[in-house]
Amino acid sequence: MKLIIQIPCYNEAGTLAITLAELPRQVPGFDTVEWLIIDDGSVDDTVGVAKANGVDHIVRHTRNQGLAKAFMTGLEASLAAGADVIVNTDADNQYNAGDIPALTNPIVKGEADIVIGARPIATIEHFSPLKKALQKLGSWVVRVASKSDIPDAPSGFRAWSRNAAQHMMVFSDYTYTLETIIQAGQKNMAMTSVPIRVNGDLRPSRLFKSIPSYIQRSVITIIRIFIIYRPFRFFASIGLTLFVLGLLVGLRFLVYYFMGEGAGRIQSLILASLLLTMGFQTFLIAFVADLLAANRKLLEEIRYSTRKDISAAPPSTTAETLAAE
Repeated sequence: MKLIIQIPCYNEAGTLAITLAELPRQVPGFDTVEWLIIDDGSVDDTVGVAKANGVDHIVRHTRNQGLAKAFMTGLEASLAAGADVIVNTDADNQYNAGDIPALTNPIVKGEADIVIGARPIATIEHFSPLKKALQKLGSWVVRVASKSDIPDAPSGFRAWSRNAAQHMMVFSDYTYTLETIIQAGQKNMAMTSVPIRVNGDLRPSRLFKSIPSYIQRSVITIIRIFIIYRPFRFFASIGLTLFVLGLLVGLRFLVYYFMGEGAGRIQSLILASLLLTMGFQTFLIAFVADLLAANRKLLEEIRYSTRKDISAAPPSTTAETLAAE
């Protein structure tokens, strides 16, 4: 059994050595533990630090492509290197590496395909009250969409079985954390969560430049999640709302009409017609979106079969590869 610990990096020369110093080389249940760095177009000495600290595999983007792309590149490279289990962690040493055995244990035992580390959000001092609230909101949305009970959906400290990693495909250019859980839920993968510890804050988050940016990104991510993975429910809810409003306005007009007071209320009739038409059209969009979602699932299965065949080939022995843009 081979475990590969992957770390997406973007200009992490200042913190990477600290993170690597904490990573284990032996984990119960595995014969081999290797480290993999995804250099997402860094302009500092991230690669040099990785090499100096004994990283086994380095995959490089020639320019910065974002966390989601770096994560997917890491999965592909880990699968190609023969990983049976993949652990993802951050380069800023946010997560306590001593909890890696707790992450991998459910997979080794065959109890889960994906294990997500649950941070003690309420006790993390450098998280503002607003950020904690948004973390809870995001996790709730993911639980609803994925039908899971993951308490800390935005956590990037997680372990994947080989089969689970082969199934993953991230559409977002921003982050992978929420989307991959929903995908796993739709594919009926076994997911679980384990409590983990966190370390002190070494640097400000680069994913969120400010609280307004964090809110904006969170709202957009949540909306996109529902559009991509629950399209019928999303558009049907909007269509039903418009249709009901149209009925209410129309009934109001009819009440006044039969009371002999319909004159001068033609605006209500026009508004009701518009709302009913918009509601009906949105319902049609819901059905079309549902058909597109079904087609996407078929394409994902084809991609999974292709990826499985490719990753079954003997792993590459090169220590450094250049990822395609």
